Amino acid sequence: MFNSIDHTKKNQFLEQTKAAREERAFERRRDNAAIKIQSLFRGHVCRVKLQTQVRQELDLLLQIPQTMDIEYNPKQRPVLELFSALKKFLFVFNIKEDKRRYEYVCRYLLLSVQSENTKTSYVAMSMQKQHVLSWIQQLKTVLWNCCVCLKYLKPENHRDNQAIVVHLRMLITFTCIGSWGIVKGKTGEALKPGLNQLCNNIMGFLNSKGFYSVIQVLLTRGLARSKPVFSNTSLTAVITIALRPLLASNFSENLMTMFLLHILSVPAVIYHINTHSQECMNTLVTHRIFKRCLDLLTNEQSTRIVFNSLEGNYALCLLANLVHLGYTEVEGLVENTLKFMNVMIYLLDSCKKYVQSKKSNLTLWHPVLGWFSQNTDQSLHEAMPYVVKQLQLLWSSKMIRLLFNELLEYVDANKQTQQQTNKSSASSPTKGLLKKALEKASSKNTCAKIKLGSHVARATCLPCDLYQQAINTLSQLRLDILGGLSYNKVLLPILWKFLCDLGPNCGLKVFLELFPQSPNTTLHPVFSLLSLFSESAGHLITTLDDIEMYEQQRMFSLDDYIKMSDFLNHFVFKVIWNSLIDFQVTGSCNVFSAARSLLMILYERDSRRSFTPKDHWLIRDVKPSTIISELEAGRKNAQFIMQKIPHIIPFSERVVLFRKYVMKEKDFLGLTESVCTSPQSTLITIHRSRIVEDGYRQLAQLPARNLKGVIRVKFVNEQGLDEAGIDQDGVFKEFLEETISRVFDPSLSLFKATSEQKLYPSSTSYIQEDHLALFDFLGRMLGKAVYEGIVVDVPFAPFFLTQILGHQQSSTYSSLDELPSLDPELAKSLSYLKHYEGDVSELDLTFSCDEDCMGRLETHELVPGGKVIGVTDENKIRYVHLMAHFRMYCQIKEQTAAFIRGFRSVVNHEWLNMFSAPELQKLISGDNRDIDIEDLRRHTQYYGGYHNNHRVINWLWDIVDHDFSAHERSLFLKFVTSCSKPPLLGFSTLDPAFSIRCVEVSDDQDTGDTVGSVLKGFFNIRKKDPIGRLPTSSTCFNLLKLPNYQKKSTLKEKLRYAIHSNTGFELS
Repeated sequence: MFNSIDHTKKNQFLEQTKAAREERAFERRRDNAAIKIQSLFRGHVCRVKLQTQVRQELDLLLQIPQTMDIEYNPKQRPVLELFSALKKFLFVFNIKEDKRRYEYVCRYLLLSVQSENTKTSYVAMSMQKQHVLSWIQQLKTVLWNCCVCLKYLKPENHRDNQAIVVHLRMLITFTCIGSWGIVKGKTGEALKPGLNQLCNNIMGFLNSKGFYSVIQVLLTRGLARSKPVFSNTSLTAVITIALRPLLASNFSENLMTMFLLHILSVPAVIYHINTHSQECMNTLVTHRIFKRCLDLLTNEQSTRIVFNSLEGNYALCLLANLVHLGYTEVEGLVENTLKFMNVMIYLLDSCKKYVQSKKSNLTLWHPVLGWFSQNTDQSLHEAMPYVVKQLQLLWSSKMIRLLFNELLEYVDANKQTQQQTNKSSASSPTKGLLKKALEKASSKNTCAKIKLGSHVARATCLPCDLYQQAINTLSQLRLDILGGLSYNKVLLPILWKFLCDLGPNCGLKVFLELFPQSPNTTLHPVFSLLSLFSESAGHLITTLDDIEMYEQQRMFSLDDYIKMSDFLNHFVFKVIWNSLIDFQVTGSCNVFSAARSLLMILYERDSRRSFTPKDHWLIRDVKPSTIISELEAGRKNAQFIMQKIPHIIPFSERVVLFRKYVMKEKDFLGLTESVCTSPQSTLITIHRSRIVEDGYRQLAQLPARNLKGVIRVKFVNEQGLDEAGIDQDGVFKEFLEETISRVFDPSLSLFKATSEQKLYPSSTSYIQEDHLALFDFLGRMLGKAVYEGIVVDVPFAPFFLTQILGHQQSSTYSSLDELPSLDPELAKSLSYLKHYEGDVSELDLTFSCDEDCMGRLETHELVPGGKVIGVTDENKIRYVHLMAHFRMYCQIKEQTAAFIRGFRSVVNHEWLNMFSAPELQKLISGDNRDIDIEDLRRHTQYYGGYHNNHRVINWLWDIVDHDFSAHERSLFLKFVTSCSKPPLLGFSTLDPAFSIRCVEVSDDQDTGDTVGSVLKGFFNIRKKDPIGRLPTSSTCFNLLKLPNYQKKSTLKEKLRYAIHSNTGFELS
């Protein structure tokens, strides 16, 4: 009945309808968009047109010239017209487009304000009631726009610099009525109070908008660079306008805080003010800015707010500016010394904590604070030299005298009392005797002249704490600070006087009693005094040469050094022995580190040239055997003593301890028969004509463990035949002595000899093939001799022994001290230069050194670019130390390193730390003391019929003991043992033992003891006196081969001839 529905057509119809609907919607959106675009465009065109019109009207009013070269002198228009034009202009103002136009607005206003005509003067608008509120708001906007412009201008650009001056003039002019024309004359007097209030209102508005932040940016851009770009006028203007809010608010706390944060944190701002604007500096002093800053910062909460608001770098700049301000405003510093020191200590401590909190793997170097993670600020780094100059004022002579004024007055009063006492005693002999008696009694008196709670003690400890904080915080200026303190003529003597008056032995009891009260912290201020004195005195003594220290006795007398070293020796010992400090944190304990450092400087100086009495360094309170037993028991305090101050134990005890360490290591490695029935040994074959070459070839690559074990030597004679027997010790000793005597011969060019015939590596050793490998081998051989206790007669130069011990790497080591042991002439020349009173620059020296290398002149630079760096009075001390360092260390650096590497591969370096350089020489070559003949005779063995009471033996000992000189006794010992010095621990330790054998035939016919020879020797049976034969020796066995002479005179004559002609150095 009905037709069927076509679903396909239906779907097509619906889709077409939907598409038509979407097209109509799109058309509507497009029409709306077109209308909006047209609207926006017309609006933009209208705005641009309006802005252009406003700017054209303003340009017409301002009469802006076409070029900048034309002098600007516009005709003044009615002020209402100006007010209206500015109102429109400020509505459309854009700093990027209107920068130049706005500058002319400022110029016009500056000219206008000078006018006395109320119709043309811009400030006359303040008298029109209907416009005054709008005008005030307009003026505030104009001035703030000046601040905004200052943010974007670059002082290094000449054109921008001119604009900066204009904007600064605007700020200065409209914040003070002094230059306003309308206030001049009688009618203006009535206006002044209201206008002054207006200026204060404007300053308050600018402060609320961030005025000080703008000034900070401007100052930083102009001053934080290697060469400031501000002119005197610009800088004066900036500081003048920066001070106005403070003056207007009568130095309110909030504005003083802003001034500290934004102005005094600018790098070296006070330095530049003092240099370029003395007028502003006088203003700062007049208004007591320094005192007001201290009053604010004395409040710990205010200081914390200031520091937390500043990044660490700028907190340092604030500190430097305060130092410079205090240095300039002396009156304020004298009145507020205590506040100043407390504020400085807090700021320094805060900077230190800031640096510690910023430690990380990604650190950058700061020229004052050292390494820590920081934001890179190039301008700040460029300004750092000026900041450093300000910080240096803190340790200037003037500042030191001001801060230590109380102690200076105390010392001066004591001197005057002493002088009056001397005068009175001189006038009366009886009183003089009484005075001596009183002095003697007072020397035994245990009462201290200075009590820790006294005013002078507190006033002395506080500046010491300040300088100690400065040393710890300003890490890169450490040497500069110590130099300023130590070279000051008054500081160290008065600090030493304080310590001496603190009680017996420099107040030793006081310090030791305070330690347990603050374990491991040493918070008491007196510890800062001891730390500062120790570090400063150590720095001074390190730089003193022998003339200054021993002859001129600069700063301290030798008696002072003796007293000082005695106090420090006992102090450091008792702190360790009584466990008053945690041994794991001694590095962070300033007082302990500083005291020990000074102690070791004095000890090493005394080791080189003695100034103390015998056994001065030994501690009598505890027996050495007690310390050794505690050490063997593994007690930490005894171990720490051996690490830090081993010199308190007698040298002989330390040698015994060294030998024990060697035996323990041998037992541990299984190199002795006590732990191993057949310990491992190494056999080497040595040809007599190639002793050094064969030894080097077979031992140079031998592992250190094997080298420490038994080395057996088999000699091959000149004919190529094996010599009978392999040694038990004697032949190895002979090999070692032969090797050492040959390779240390200066003719081999590996070593040179000083004028005193002391040996050191040659800088031209490279002429020998594989010279560094040879030095390594030599170090191993000498190390083996020391390890085995074999004494070899090799005298080293003291500076080379110091390098073997590694002491030259210490911060307390001075190359100049030991230079005379290498080159006395150079040392004398450098000493002359150091004390040269004229202008050093006239000598035309540079930081370079010429060296004659095999006929070729080579120039070495002591520092990078040293050829063009002249030596001046300011850097001459550095020059002499660098020259000494180059001569003794740099020239032979590679040779020394190779020798030490070989030496330490055998001898544990920690064992050597027990000895000083002269003691190491004794360990190598024996003691310099006279030979103890009784001890030698007591430990001598006899063969071939000789015995202790034999007639010839009695003659021998009588001749050696009474007829020979000390030098001849040394020659006798060298004749038999190859070394002229006795063993360190006596002849009981000589191995093999000293022996004497009766011989009747020549050495080449000698086959040892036989029954017949023994009987003949024992019963003294001889056919005739062997006057044709000389005594001979076998040094490898420490054996004297002595014919059975019939007369004592014959024995004396033959023995003296033999030891002087060295005929005994033959082989059995």
